[in-house]
Amino acid sequence: MSVRACREPRSFDRLPRVSPRVSVRVTIAALSALAAALGSTGCQKTLFPSDLPRNQFETHDRMRQVYTPLEEPDVFGTPQPALRARLTQPQ
Repeated sequence: MSVRACREPRSFDRLPRVSPRVSVRVTIAALSALAAALGSTGCQKTLFPSDLPRNQFETHDRMRQVYTPLEEPDVFGTPQPALRARLTQPQ
Protein backbone atom coordinates (compact mmCIF):
# COMPACT_ATOMS: atom_id res chain seq x y z
CA MET A 1 0.00 0.00 0.00
CA SER A 2 1.20 3.38 -0.86
CA VAL A 3 0.72 6.47 1.21
CA ARG A 4 -1.38 8.05 -1.50
CA ALA A 5 -3.96 5.23 -1.47
CA CYS A 6 -4.52 5.51 2.30
CA ARG A 7 -5.23 9.20 2.23
CA GLU A 8 -8.93 10.09 2.37
CA PRO A 9 -10.12 12.87 0.07
CA ARG A 10 -10.65 16.15 1.86
CA SER A 11 -13.64 18.41 1.29
CA PHE A 12 -11.59 21.14 -0.40
CA ASP A 13 -10.15 18.62 -2.86
CA ARG A 14 -13.61 18.18 -4.40
CA LEU A 15 -14.26 21.89 -4.97
CA PRO A 16 -13.91 23.19 -8.52
CA ARG A 17 -10.80 25.21 -9.22
CA VAL A 18 -11.27 28.91 -9.93
CA SER A 19 -8.70 30.76 -11.94
CA PRO A 20 -7.00 33.72 -10.25
CA ARG A 21 -8.36 36.13 -12.87
CA VAL A 22 -11.97 35.21 -12.08
CA SER A 23 -11.46 35.62 -8.35
CA VAL A 24 -9.80 39.01 -8.86
CA ARG A 25 -12.69 40.16 -11.06
CA VAL A 26 -15.26 39.00 -8.52
CA THR A 27 -13.38 40.76 -5.72
CA ILE A 28 -13.13 44.01 -7.69
CA ALA A 29 -16.82 43.85 -8.61
CA ALA A 30 -17.84 43.23 -4.99
CA LEU A 31 -15.66 46.07 -3.67
CA SER A 32 -16.91 48.53 -6.27
CA ALA A 33 -20.54 47.59 -5.50
CA LEU A 34 -19.86 48.12 -1.80
CA ALA A 35 -18.19 51.48 -2.45
CA ALA A 36 -21.12 52.59 -4.64
CA ALA A 37 -23.64 51.58 -1.98
CA LEU A 38 -21.77 53.40 0.79
CA GLY A 39 -21.10 56.45 -1.36
CA SER A 40 -24.69 56.90 -2.46
CA THR A 41 -26.14 56.87 1.06
CA GLY A 42 -23.45 58.68 3.02
CA CYS A 43 -24.14 62.40 2.70
CA GLN A 44 -27.88 62.93 2.53
CA LYS A 45 -29.85 65.59 4.32
CA THR A 46 -32.52 64.42 6.71
CA LEU A 47 -35.97 64.20 5.21
CA PHE A 48 -37.77 65.95 8.07
CA PRO A 49 -35.50 68.31 10.07
CA SER A 50 -36.43 68.59 13.73
CA ASP A 51 -36.38 72.40 13.78
CA LEU A 52 -39.07 72.81 11.08
CA PRO A 53 -42.79 72.55 11.90
CA ARG A 54 -44.40 69.21 11.14
CA ASN A 55 -47.76 70.60 9.99
CA GLN A 56 -49.69 73.84 9.63
CA PHE A 57 -51.17 73.54 13.13
CA GLU A 58 -47.73 73.50 14.71
CA THR A 59 -46.85 76.66 12.79
CA HIS A 60 -50.03 78.31 14.12
CA ASP A 61 -49.24 77.25 17.68
CA ARG A 62 -45.68 78.55 17.38
CA MET A 63 -46.92 81.92 16.21
CA ARG A 64 -49.31 82.09 19.17
CA GLN A 65 -46.54 80.82 21.52
CA VAL A 66 -48.58 77.79 22.57
CA TYR A 67 -46.15 74.89 22.57
CA THR A 68 -47.31 71.29 22.65
CA PRO A 69 -44.54 68.83 23.50
CA LEU A 70 -43.83 66.15 20.92
CA GLU A 71 -42.40 63.68 23.44
CA GLU A 72 -42.67 63.08 27.16
CA PRO A 73 -40.78 60.61 29.33
CA ASP A 74 -42.61 57.56 30.62
CA VAL A 75 -42.18 56.11 34.12
CA PHE A 76 -38.83 54.59 33.14
CA GLY A 77 -37.50 57.79 31.56
CA THR A 78 -37.62 56.71 27.91
CA PRO A 79 -39.18 59.28 25.57
CA GLN A 80 -42.64 58.40 24.26
CA PRO A 81 -44.89 60.39 21.90
CA ALA A 82 -46.98 62.89 23.86
CA LEU A 83 -50.27 61.79 22.32
CA ARG A 84 -52.44 62.84 25.25
CA ALA A 85 -50.98 66.34 25.31
CA ARG A 86 -51.28 66.72 21.54
CA LEU A 87 -54.83 65.36 21.21
CA THR A 88 -56.51 67.20 24.07
CA GLN A 89 -58.50 70.35 23.31
CA PRO A 90 -56.83 73.61 24.36
CA GLN A 91 -58.57 75.35 27.25
